[in-house]
Amino acid sequence: QVQLVESGGGLVQAGGSLRLSCAASGRTFSSYAMGWFRQAPGKEREFVATISWSGGNRLYADSVKGRFTISRDNAKNTVYLQMNSLKPEDTAVYYCAAVKGVVTILKGEYEYWGQGTQVTVSS
Repeated sequence: QVQLVESGGGLVQAGGSLRLSCAASGRTFSSYAMGWFRQAPGKEREFVATISWSGGNRLYADSVKGRFTISRDNAKNTVYLQMNSLKPEDTAVYYCAAVKGVVTILKGEYEYWGQGTQVTVSS
């Protein structure tokens, strides 16, 4: 069982930055690939970024490539999402998720989800 708690969301102006954190419980955190997803009002939850258990493999959605960076600290059981050059279209609830094994961009493959943190980007 893995429990995930996101933090770091908030209101920021376009062009600004935020750093999201996701703290995981459980001693097997390092065996899970971790992902970030987001869901805007009226839209489906979409993939943002994912990172392998070692941190050596990272994938990003085209919409955030070059602006967002996913990282993890297995000693702290935490995964991060550094978001730079934020745009109004990045406004959404951001969720972290965990999947045993290899990275995947498919939300249906993820086993555990956090409660989400709101990110609002004003123009």
